[in-house]
Amino acid sequence: MSADVQDAYRLDDQVGYLLRLATQRHTALFQAHMPDGLTATQFAALARLAEQGPCAQNQLGRRASMDIATIKGVVDRLRQKGLVKTTPSKDDKRLNIVALTPAGDQLIRTLTNVGCQISKSTLAPLSEAEQRKFLSLLAKLT
Repeated sequence: MSADVQDAYRLDDQVGYLLRLATQRHTALFQAHMPDGLTATQFAALARLAEQGPCAQNQLGRRASMDIATIKGVVDRLRQKGLVKTTPSKDDKRLNIVALTPAGDQLIRTLTNVGCQISKSTLAPLSEAEQRKFLSLLAKLT
């Protein structure tokens, strides 16, 4: 590799590398504070259902930015935990409508506070102004 290329590329300056390190930090905080082994994707599905109400499983996947296979597994595991229920759609029997159970509703109400604390801890090295700017820039990338 030429010296020019070596000088131009520093791993510590690469967006993917830095995002991965930030994600690893956030994931460690998430896992340390979420009860019952709830995963980030499971939390996202519960949060979307709490925010927007019952919906078709494939629609929940889109709302939570998950592909069809991932959302199916997430819903299956949440159903096994008694946190969501599925019922056939009245309009289209091919669709399953996913809704929070009372236990799921109660859990997500508690966990949103935990989620806020995890986000706060993740962003703690930044000033409040930096946090707002960082989140704004991340949203722009998505």
